[in-house]
Amino acid sequence: MSRIGKLPITIPNATQVEITEQAVIVKGPKGELTQAIPSDIRIKVEENIAYVTGVDESKQTETMRGTIRALLANMVTGVTEGFKKELEVIGVGYKAAIEGKNLKLNVGYSHPVLYSTIAGVEIKTQDNRIEITGVNKELVGKVASEIRKIKRCNPYSGKGIKYSDEKVRRKAGKAAKTGSSFK
Repeated sequence: MSRIGKLPITIPNATQVEITEQAVIVKGPKGELTQAIPSDIRIKVEENIAYVTGVDESKQTETMRGTIRALLANMVTGVTEGFKKELEVIGVGYKAAIEGKNLKLNVGYSHPVLYSTIAGVEIKTQDNRIEITGVNKELVGKVASEIRKIKRCNPYSGKGIKYSDEKVRRKAGKAAKTGSSFK
């Protein structure tokens, strides 16, 4: 049996869960999310607790049961609390700013890089920190990953874009020779 799939999901009072034959809709104070459900998975809600079950106990059904349970738990968390990722822009002259609906990054290229925002994800900048928030965990992570990919941190100089909790392992540069090779 799926260890994750058999755990119940507590639904807060401000959140509503609607179950149709092929999808589950979660509504809360921060927004609304929809997820398609495979035909061999069943979801039932009893007294603000959701349970995910399978039609049979085959390996594929149990795998999907755990996946759907994790997605449903993330949906409930997203519409009640939301998700947040923070990035840091490190380097002399490196800047991040919001211009209209785009994120403008000056990160050592000959031109500024513009990143178009996605609906459902909000981007804020303060000093050289970028804060990405939204109700969909997958979208928040995807946007953070795409922004980080524009200029990853260099392991030699440490300049670039990194997650705020990421540790960049610094490498030593070339060492100068100490002895003279001329005689």
